[in-house]
This record gives sequence, C-alpha cells and structure tokens, in this order.
Amino acid sequence: MEKSYENSETGCCPRFDPQPWDEKEITFQEKLFVKDHVRSFFHIPLNFGKIMVRNMEKIQAADAVAPEQVVLSDEKSLWGADIYIAVTKDVPGAEMAKISGTFLTKVFEGPYKDVRKWIEEMKVWLESKAKEMKKMYFFYTTCPKCARYYGKNYVVILAQV
Repeated sequence: MEKSYENSETGCCPRFDPQPWDEKEITFQEKLFVKDHVRSFFHIPLNFGKIMVRNMEKIQAADAVAPEQVVLSDEKSLWGADIYIAVTKDVPGAEMAKISGTFLTKVFEGPYKDVRKWIEEMKVWLESKAKEMKKMYFFYTTCPKCARYYGKNYVVILAQV
C-alpha cells in the first residue's frame, strides 16, 4: 500500500493538532465515510491494521483521500467495532455511510487503558454543559507506531448531542 499521507513526518499518520478538536462543537452534515467492521476481543482490535490497509487501498485507487485524516470508531460491543474513514467521494467496492449531527468533542492523551476514565470524564463534562449524549465515537488520531514516534497518543471522543 502506498503511504496515505506522504507529507507527514512518518509517511503514515500526520502529526495531530489537538487544539481544533478540544472542547469544541462540530456539526457533520451528511459527512461521507467508508464504513467497515473490526473484530475485537474485549474492545482490543484484532484485525484493525488489515481492515485499514484494505480500505485505504480502495480509497487511494478512487482518489478519495480526505485532506484531514478522520477515522472514527463506534465501539458497539466487546467483540467488534464499526470504523468510519472520512473520504471525499464514493469509493467503489466499499460500504459507504453518511454521518450527520452535532457533536461535542474532547481530546484525551495517554494509553488506551485509560479509555474508561476518559469516558467518565466526558460524561461529567457533558453534564456540566447540560447536554445528553445520544451516541459516542472515538477518533484515534494516529496508529500506534506513529503515536510512539510523535510521543503522544491522542484520542478524541465525539459525543453526539
């Protein structure tokens, strides 16, 4: 697979700037994504890399790579998650999905083992805003290899309100 973001320092994931995402309100109006499913064991992804490679090959072949890399995860169960990869147009041979809604976002940094703590912190923050969460997505901003290279593992939680 060709590298999806050749201009990044790693040739893989671009360096993430948390400022535009931290404690913001964003709106998606039929934002287009390639949708796929990742198998998990107690929320630990088993085939995430394989799924990403397969989808990025299709996205690149369709010339549909989004200028900003956004990969959302809907952690539906202990055994799997739906992933959504932002694209600029329909990708042949891929399942497409559109997401619409208003989301409050908060950036977290640290090891994935802290996700439960982050979820609780997100809920408290939403309560302080008098908002009720309808759905939650996780935006894993870099792959593990790039997170080690950059020295930061940022995760954005998007709460649909």
